[in-house]
Amino acid sequence: MIDTTDGTLPDGDGLRLRLDVEPDGIGVLTLCRPAKLNAWSWEASRQLGVLTDRIRFDDRVRVVLVRAEGRAFCAGIDVTAPGGGIEGESGAARARGYYEGIRWVHERFAAFAGLPQPVVAAVQGYCLGFGFELALMADVRIAAEDAVFALPEAQLGVAVDAGGDLRIAREAGAGWAKYLALTGRRIDAATAYRLHLLQEVVPADALERTARATAAEIAANAPLAVQSVKRDIDAYADAGLDAALDRVATSAALTLTSQDATEGFTARAGRRPPRFRGA
Repeated sequence: MIDTTDGTLPDGDGLRLRLDVEPDGIGVLTLCRPAKLNAWSWEASRQLGVLTDRIRFDDRVRVVLVRAEGRAFCAGIDVTAPGGGIEGESGAARARGYYEGIRWVHERFAAFAGLPQPVVAAVQGYCLGFGFELALMADVRIAAEDAVFALPEAQLGVAVDAGGDLRIAREAGAGWAKYLALTGRRIDAATAYRLHLLQEVVPADALERTARATAAEIAANAPLAVQSVKRDIDAYADAGLDAALDRVATSAALTLTSQDATEGFTARAGRRPPRFRGA
């Protein structure tokens, strides 16, 4: 029997996350808004935190498989979602609001990345912005050949706000992190694999099967040993990450309240090149 639950409000709008706990110890976490390419929102971050807490204390879950419905994993932020903008009486008030908001998101993402159970991500299609950052929080990443990855935030006038560039620096080196984050350039799955951002690339019709087989292989191993391995490696790999993420929140708050950010999003909506002024 499969136990199914989700973290949505009864009348919640935007991306919905669903958790299915399967008999073989796999907790399948699915992004469920294919019509909008599973675009991310503040509400999606809240749901992720709710479901992370459930997974953490569920002894039935030995491994988490993150997947998405439709032709994309997650195409980035949903700028049409409710609560997308933070208001304030002054620029300073708005910057403080964004700083606290980004820190709140970091806390939910940190809880997800810090789950005792290993996380396997199955990625297809667009994996952009927040979607790329979510995938980078997984312990093992498997992608379909059609997957496309990017951190396009600088093209919109904002800093990378969830630490994806830091995680790329950890996995692929600082030079590649700067190259991808400074240009916003898209890379295919083969390039992401070459940069050690993926552990495996498979044909699209084999993605689900391969990711589930990998998750099942992990779930079959001794839970205490598996969780100890994850914890020990993360302690080494993530040294200094917390302090760096606080700087990320500051950078995100300042850039999200800039005139350049307004211009970037306006230009993207109008399908024209942005005219940035550094203000």
